[in-house]
Amino acid sequence: MSKSVHEEVSPAAPRGGRFPLLAPPELSDQQRDLYVAIAGPPRGNGPFSIVDEGGCLTGPFNALLYSPAIGSAVQALGAVLRFGGSLPDRTRELVICAVAAELESAYEWYAHSRVATTVGVNATELQKLHDGESPDTLSADEGAALGLALALLRGTAVGEDVHAAALEHFGHSGITELSVLVGYYRLLAGILAAGDVPVPPAATGEPRTRPAHLHSTNTIITTQGEQP
Repeated sequence: MSKSVHEEVSPAAPRGGRFPLLAPPELSDQQRDLYVAIAGPPRGNGPFSIVDEGGCLTGPFNALLYSPAIGSAVQALGAVLRFGGSLPDRTRELVICAVAAELESAYEWYAHSRVATTVGVNATELQKLHDGESPDTLSADEGAALGLALALLRGTAVGEDVHAAALEHFGHSGITELSVLVGYYRLLAGILAAGDVPVPPAATGEPRTRPAHLHSTNTIITTQGEQP
């Protein structure tokens, strides 16, 4: 993987890349509803910033505002995968970081390497993933998940041995979830690449929350079926 994953954009670079940032006062009703769904908890309370100092959504989320009907479906799928799926948190983030590394998606790496550290992925494991390798500290089920993810990313077919290992540890439902997880973050990486969306500069590295005047009226169900 290229070193671009770790590079941060200069302060002069456009924050939204090719997608001009949409400020909250400029949003239509449909865009505002999508903004609230994205920027509210639990996503908005995470370890990486999804809004800048002016309240604009960053990363792929700003781009989704330009097509709010599609954006609403995309963000809903992402919320289920991150907060309502059956995969262990560590397994999920190992897979997402592998997608980011394989596709050289700087923003995805910026975001999910931070999430990964909060669920037990250490710096050595992240470096291995960054280098396109499987860490030797993975459990058998984590190795099976990563094997399936890399097969999906690197080819057009999944070998019998890779499928059998994933089936043993995750069953058919888990294989479905893993496949959709890889596809979802591949989709986001495509949006980021099309928009040349940069990693936030160091000054915006701390998590931010949505402006106080925007309050969500929606609930997102967590893995345990409770409201966040």
